[in-house]
Amino acid sequence: MEEYKENIQDKGDNVKLSSKPEEDDKSCNKVCSNIGEPVPQVSSTRGEFSDPVYKEIALANGHINRMNKDELRSKLAEFKLDTRGVKDVMKKRLKNYYKKQKLSLMQSVTEGGPTDAYYDFICVVDFEATCEQDNPLDFTHEIIEFPMVLFNTHTLDIEDSFQEYVRPEVNTQLSEFCIKLTGITQKMVDEADTFPDVLKRVVLWLQEKELGTKYKYAILTDGSWDMSKFMNTQCRLSRLRYPQFAKKWINIKKFYGNFYKVPRTQTKLSSMLEKLGLQYEGRPHSGLDDSRNIARIALRMLQDGCQLRINERMHEGQLRTVPSSAPVEGAPPPHNPRSRV
Repeated sequence: MEEYKENIQDKGDNVKLSSKPEEDDKSCNKVCSNIGEPVPQVSSTRGEFSDPVYKEIALANGHINRMNKDELRSKLAEFKLDTRGVKDVMKKRLKNYYKKQKLSLMQSVTEGGPTDAYYDFICVVDFEATCEQDNPLDFTHEIIEFPMVLFNTHTLDIEDSFQEYVRPEVNTQLSEFCIKLTGITQKMVDEADTFPDVLKRVVLWLQEKELGTKYKYAILTDGSWDMSKFMNTQCRLSRLRYPQFAKKWINIKKFYGNFYKVPRTQTKLSSMLEKLGLQYEGRPHSGLDDSRNIARIALRMLQDGCQLRINERMHEGQLRTVPSSAPVEGAPPPHNPRSRV
């Protein structure tokens, strides 16, 4: 229901976004002439970014910027990298590959250097909720599908998934628009459990994966809406406190826009897939299928050198941005939230 989320978000809601400006990820915007040449000797007497290796990276970036699509595909194929995607995506992929190769020598001799991923696992969530075509501002959206897709950031494999339908309790009858949009029928939700029971099984599933205990993990969503609106509203309706493990998450739209340097209008799910040279797999607006496709985008971004990290959170009922300068923390061990008094 991504396009629907975009529409209702534009009309406003009761969740306020922090006025603190978002800090975009900074990356090299210059580049190199002879990709694949030896790294110059690392100097230990100057500042980190004054090292000759960064000059070579800058020269390489300039060379990559001048390549046409055929040259980019040829160079990517030479390094056995993915050759799909639009020109800007291929440039970013090649720049990050080259940068990673050049910095590997420095990282190998620097204790505690940066790693490819901040988390062991990332759990993608994309809710489906009750909705109406006219999208009235006072309509109460209730979660009717709770999907999760878990992928390993080290192997870059989708390892497991969870999915259950949820029975709404306020607007118990689904609109024809909602049924057509999501493919979720009245029978499906009538036979489902209510949100508190489904959430208990979600928590148990996460606990069985040893997330937050043995493994560091984070929640990832396609935008702010799933957690700041749907989860927030649903917990209030179900008289539950907002679960601690879901209070911070990765908003992939922001990372995608910053990493590939594209405007917000080009960060819809279908646009992100298209620019990466990927096809949507499954049924659009199925929560589980949407989650799987979002996971595919996240995996491609990790392959292209993006370091996904938590960039949004809920604080006192408000949506806030987590600056890139904040310490990197994973989600806490999952536990069932307490009931509201």
